[in-house]
This record gives sequence, C-alpha cells and structure tokens, in this order.
Amino acid sequence: METAMKMKKENNMIGKIWKGYSFIFVFFIIFLVYALSSSTMTWSATMNILRHSAVIGIISLGMGLVCLTGEIDLSAGSTLALVSGFSVIVFNATSGNIVLTALFAIVFGAILGLVNGALVGVVKMPSFIVTLATMLIYRSFSQYFCQHMQKALIGGGSSVYRMSNSFDGYQVMYSLGNNKLATIPIVGILLILFTAVFVYITEDTKFGKKVYAIGSSEKGAFMTGINVRLMKMMVFVIMGIMVGIASYLWICMNASSDPATTGSSYEMYAIAAVVLGGVAMSGGRGKMLGVLFGSLSYTVIDKIIIALKMDSLINNAIKGIILIIVILIQVAGPEIKEKIKR
Repeated sequence: METAMKMKKENNMIGKIWKGYSFIFVFFIIFLVYALSSSTMTWSATMNILRHSAVIGIISLGMGLVCLTGEIDLSAGSTLALVSGFSVIVFNATSGNIVLTALFAIVFGAILGLVNGALVGVVKMPSFIVTLATMLIYRSFSQYFCQHMQKALIGGGSSVYRMSNSFDGYQVMYSLGNNKLATIPIVGILLILFTAVFVYITEDTKFGKKVYAIGSSEKGAFMTGINVRLMKMMVFVIMGIMVGIASYLWICMNASSDPATTGSSYEMYAIAAVVLGGVAMSGGRGKMLGVLFGSLSYTVIDKIIIALKMDSLINNAIKGIILIIVILIQVAGPEIKEKIKR
C-alpha cells in the first residue's frame, strides 16, 4: 500500500515537472536529433544556435507577453525592417553615434508598438486585423523610404540600408553583434539577460499578474479593477521596444538592412517560438522561460533541415507542420486528459 502511494506521488511529481517545464525536454529531444544528424557538432556550432536565436528570441519575448493577454502581433517582421532601416540612416547621419542609434531604435520601436496598442487597447479593434494592416504599412514604408531617404542622404538610389564603415562606431557595433565573451556570443548573453528580466516581470510583479489575469479572463480582470485598455496598450509598447532592441542587434550583426527581406516571416517564427515554449495562444498560460527554449528549438529545427540536406523550398513547410502539431497538442491534450480521467 505504501509502495503504491509512493509511486503515485512520484508519478504526480513527474507529471507536474513535465507540465510546467515540458519545453526544456522538447528542446533537448530536438537538440539530440540535431546532434545525431550533424557531422560537425562542436561547441562553436552549439554556441551558434544561441547567436542565431538572439534576434528572433528577443522578438519572441515581446510576442510572448502579447500572447499572454490573448492578443497577437503580425507586424513584428515589418517593424524590424522599418526600425533597423531607419536606425542605419540615423547611424550614418550622426557620424556613427552608437548611443543615439540605440536610443532611436528603442524609441521608434516603442512608437510603432504604441500605434498597435492604441488601436487594440483603446479603440478595441481586433489585434489580428490591426497588426495585419500595420504589417503591410511598415514594410511598405521601409521599402519606399529606402529609395527616397537613402538617395537624399548619401546620393544615388539604393535597395538596401547600409551602414558606413568609415565611422569609429561601425567597428564597435559590429563587434557587439559578432564577438564572443568566453566563447559565448554577446548577443546570446543579451538574449539570456532579457529572458531573465521577462521571467521576473511576469512571475514576480503586479504587472505580470495583471497580464495573466487579462489572458485568463478579460471580463474578470476588468471586474477586479484592472485597466485592461491601458495594460494592452503597454504590452504592445513593450513588444515594440523589444523589436527595437532586436533591430539594433540586427544591424550590429549584419551592418545593413534589406527592406524587402529583413524580418520576412519573423512574426510567424516568433509565434512558433512562443507556442513551442508552451505559451497558450488563448492567453493566460505559459512561462517566459519557455519562450527562450522555444526560440532555441526553432533555430535547431532549422539547422536539422540543413544538416539533413533537405530542399530549402520545403523548409517553411516543415516548420509549419511542426507548428500545427504543437498547437494541436496544446488544444487536444487537455481534452484527452479529461476523457481519460472519466
């Protein structure tokens, strides 16, 4: 009898650990598949996963916060293209001032996020429609101003925003985006630090508790005195700030921004990372730590596809199938569990 009770407790404990931190196990399973499929598995290759996850991971943290309220942001990739492009212009116009460039990227990202937040939170328009519209607007602006502003500032038409390497700030920014600290990419360290901040905000602050409350029941949150409109607006502003930071890191890593391709489908990759990290798209459930592992998992999946030498044209199809399967498990899992209990 005692043995049976002990086993039951152990099973319950394992079940709780799996339920709360399944994203860690999922990541290690995916990583194991990558290790077995890759013939060049080294520490450097492992650290590259962290580096390649930095930009999308930082965007995903903002997306995770938005999704916890039950909303969505489809404009993330276009915002990245617009902010990174204009940040390049600011860098060149200020003779390579890295501080002003960083401040501009963050503030401009916040403003674009505020546009989404005001329309969703204050006007109460559906976030899907709002961000679908701004996705088109921001990408279009990025391409239009690349042709006209670049011509006015540096002369000659250009299809890409390109940082001038004649300034001292160029090397500083490029080093930030591509150098390592004790074999760990600096951008990867920044991703981990931002994750820690978001874990603290969501789990140990009143703001975080309000975010979960709105995602669980918007009406219930309103009845308890939470200013739902203001909270939703703030969440989208934070999303914009995170895209602004990601934009700054993007130009640090690449020294340029292509308005046509930069951030293309990144909103989908961020949503996929959020879902893989265990955050419910309906809102109110999930952990920010999971978003980090979701981002890493999605990067590793990409590397598995490359390691297996699959046709690059099938890349997004495989990612889409994985996303559908994960969401299916999220939706169907609880229902199956309830039927088993009965």
